[in-house]
Amino acid sequence: MGRRNKKLFWLPAIAPLVSVILSTLIVFLTRADKHGVKIVKEVKSGLNPISVHQLQFNGEHTGEAVKIALVAAIVAFTEAIAVGRSFASVRGYHLDGNKEMLAMGVMNIAGSFTSCYVATGSFSRTAVNFSAGCESVVSNIVMAVTVIISLELFTRLLYFTPVAILASIILSALPGLIDLNEAHHIWKVDKLDFLACIGAFFGVLFASVEIGLLIAVGISFAKILLCSLQPGTETLGRIPGTDVFVDINQYPMAVEIPRVLVTRIKPAFLCFANASIIRERIVEAATMIHQTDPAKTTDGKIQLAIFDMSNLTNIDTTGLSTLKELHKDLTSKGIEFAITNPRWQVIHKLRMSNFVDSIGKNVFLTVGEAIDAYFTTKMV
Repeated sequence: MGRRNKKLFWLPAIAPLVSVILSTLIVFLTRADKHGVKIVKEVKSGLNPISVHQLQFNGEHTGEAVKIALVAAIVAFTEAIAVGRSFASVRGYHLDGNKEMLAMGVMNIAGSFTSCYVATGSFSRTAVNFSAGCESVVSNIVMAVTVIISLELFTRLLYFTPVAILASIILSALPGLIDLNEAHHIWKVDKLDFLACIGAFFGVLFASVEIGLLIAVGISFAKILLCSLQPGTETLGRIPGTDVFVDINQYPMAVEIPRVLVTRIKPAFLCFANASIIRERIVEAATMIHQTDPAKTTDGKIQLAIFDMSNLTNIDTTGLSTLKELHKDLTSKGIEFAITNPRWQVIHKLRMSNFVDSIGKNVFLTVGEAIDAYFTTKMV
């Protein structure tokens, strides 16, 4: 009724409170708790006293507590962000993860002074606010004041509140979070992302939010490792009439330069996980690419291999060692090696490792400049 008639906007807002009051009255009048209905029972009234003097940093369990706290903080933050972004996508607003982490940190530090329960971005309270139609953080202020008043005055009235009605308030907000169209869209776009989505869904459904998040994060990390271990390489060619080099498989009109091999890797990080595979692919391409079609060059061999680093944002020590090995392999086969368009982080590490000097300073801004410099040197 509240959705159909805007004048009755207050109806869904008070629905959870009305449900709690009516269900509590029904249980109290019928004594349903004696017939198997679980109730909240006694809730201690009043606010927690100050307990700063009870803090201990040199006890025998301090180290173990720190380890547990770190794990709990990571899981709690991940859960809060996941839940928050789910509701943010429905409402169409942006969620700042840094502010969320800062808010939870300050909240728990302040709460620890009064022995409060560890607080996170509660899914239950968020779901209740969502179903009630709350639009801003003012709802949290109203809720906090209401909780304080309830703890001081109304805890005795909650004795007969059935647990089932509290669960129903949370569950009533869940259907709006299930978007089958979006799941179908993820399936069409990326099968591994869909696997992570389904893993998170069934993990939360049959286990807990933490288990669902761990499944999704695990699948996502496995996807990243799989992409790193099986990196893609592209052979580039020049678009006729321009100085633009593109993937020849994506742009069939691109023309390969005779006696020149131009390659580019797809991943943004050249590291221990993919460096050796990339080296093998470049060496194989440089020695085999024209053997099946010797008419492409005068002698059927590559004389210049250019490594386009425009996609590469960073490199580790294993990647640096692999580049040195690649240079040695190509040089031993009579192939000159050059790199183009390295990012500042990459070129800094290349200079610190003396790689730039070892390749004769064959570092160029574009592929076209590298090719022009090579042929100009040969003509001279």
